[in-house]
Amino acid sequence: MAPGFFLLLLLSILGVPGLGNPGPLEDVVIDRYYIPKICLREVQMGDFVRYHYNGTFKDGKKFDSSYDRGATVAGVAGVGRLITGMDRGLQGMCVNERRHLIVPPHLGYGSIGVAGLIPPDATLYFDVVMLDIWNKNDKLQVTTLSRPERCNRTVENSDFVRYHYNGTLLDGTPFDSSYSKDSTYDTYVGTGWLIKGMDQGLLGMCAGEKRSIIIPPFLAYGEKGYGTVIPPQASLVFSVLLVDFHNPKDGVSLEHLEVPESCRRRAVTGDFVRYHYNGTLMDGTLFDSSYSRNHTYDTYIGKGYIIPGMDQGLQGVCTGERRRVVVPPHLAYGENGAGEKIPGSAVLIFDVHVIDFHNPADPVEIETVSRPEGCNLTTQHRDFVRYHYNCSLLDGTRLFSSHDYEKPQEVTLGTNKVIEGLNSGLLNMCVGERRVLIIPPHLGHGESGARGVPGSAVLRFEVELISMEEGVPEGYLFIWHGDPPANLYEQMDLNKDGEIPADEFSTFIKTQVAEGKGRLMPSSDPEKVIADMFRNQDRNQDGKVTPEELKLKSDEDQEKIHEEL
Repeated sequence: MAPGFFLLLLLSILGVPGLGNPGPLEDVVIDRYYIPKICLREVQMGDFVRYHYNGTFKDGKKFDSSYDRGATVAGVAGVGRLITGMDRGLQGMCVNERRHLIVPPHLGYGSIGVAGLIPPDATLYFDVVMLDIWNKNDKLQVTTLSRPERCNRTVENSDFVRYHYNGTLLDGTPFDSSYSKDSTYDTYVGTGWLIKGMDQGLLGMCAGEKRSIIIPPFLAYGEKGYGTVIPPQASLVFSVLLVDFHNPKDGVSLEHLEVPESCRRRAVTGDFVRYHYNGTLMDGTLFDSSYSRNHTYDTYIGKGYIIPGMDQGLQGVCTGERRRVVVPPHLAYGENGAGEKIPGSAVLIFDVHVIDFHNPADPVEIETVSRPEGCNLTTQHRDFVRYHYNCSLLDGTRLFSSHDYEKPQEVTLGTNKVIEGLNSGLLNMCVGERRVLIIPPHLGHGESGARGVPGSAVLRFEVELISMEEGVPEGYLFIWHGDPPANLYEQMDLNKDGEIPADEFSTFIKTQVAEGKGRLMPSSDPEKVIADMFRNQDRNQDGKVTPEELKLKSDEDQEKIHEEL
């Protein structure tokens, strides 16, 4: 078609003064001057539509406007409830489409007009924007925008949900948003607390899922609308992010992520547990972590010191186990939440790594790894022992080792020189025997710990007894194997000058030991033991022992069990 012919045709349709009167219009003239890029639906006969318009005459004089009334027009298209020209002009429109309509008189108000408003035989000009389209046969439209790969459970009726949403009308006009309130919308599903369309649209969602839910008016606020923000007969569009959900009947949910092959004991009520954890909400938001403090969380379980869900969730754990504990809000912080990081009614997820646990009544646990055959002599209280050891936490963290030094560890058992649990674990051992000792903190370094040892830590010792020397009773530095000499002082006074200096004292004691007549308290430094004995006898500290000063311990204690200088 030639461009000139198209221009003449257009002018003849619209009518331009000076070119003559082409005659009356036979049908509605439609100018689609704005068409949205996305048009999911077009108006058809029988559809319910909601739109705004300005109505004018050819000279531009306004005769009506929905904008001036502050309310959209709502009605059914194509069933004769609108003027014929409008019925035809709305057909095929998209939401947010804008049209200019020219309606001839016979498709408008004809030769009668509208008294005081529209004269007879008036051609009407409408500027229309389509805002909403729906049909009584419409159903809820649910589109999944994103869904987590991991989804073990979906929303069902009677569940309590927490979700964020943006709510708009079908034309994109926003009417509400949870994000603007900086708080999720929290409610039950399927119990009538929500509009029907939202009740249906949330079913089957996973925590973390995003959906678009388009709700027709009869499943939303219907003919009444809602306040000033939702007009009557408005379709609603919700963009929803489900943050979490639970059911009031839910208990604690457990997932065993990693369980050690060897688990000889499981935690029970009354046990003291040390564990690391990351605490998150269901959408993955981290609210707390023991790792960030570089310190385990230490507590008794089953005694109410922690939230009920964790009291239950830690029952039966093994040392070294990794476990996920999902706690519903009624077993956590309830409707009020906690602080700024845990919202009300939030489901909490704890990823737990159990470092160790014990019971305050636990003894030292002794496992004999190897024991020489024909072992008749074992370590006793007050014996002097040499041993090698490796010390670690139950998670394998290495703490100390005697192998880091040039010689084995030395100690006299029962002298409070080592922790009580290690002392107990070294008793009744044979030379060459190897043991594994599990020492609870009350027999170790207690709640305060020690340098390099965390508070309340259970310790694991691998010990090997290298040598042992028979000890002496508590309070003794030397004991006789038989009766002491009757003329003890005279025998000790080697040069017979009536006094015993330190060198004579030392020579005499060494001779007694060498001849098997007595023994010193075992020590890595026997010279020091002899020096301590001399100091005890040199009561006036003048460097020599006189007959008056020399006394047996039995004379001092009036005990005849052993006799000692």
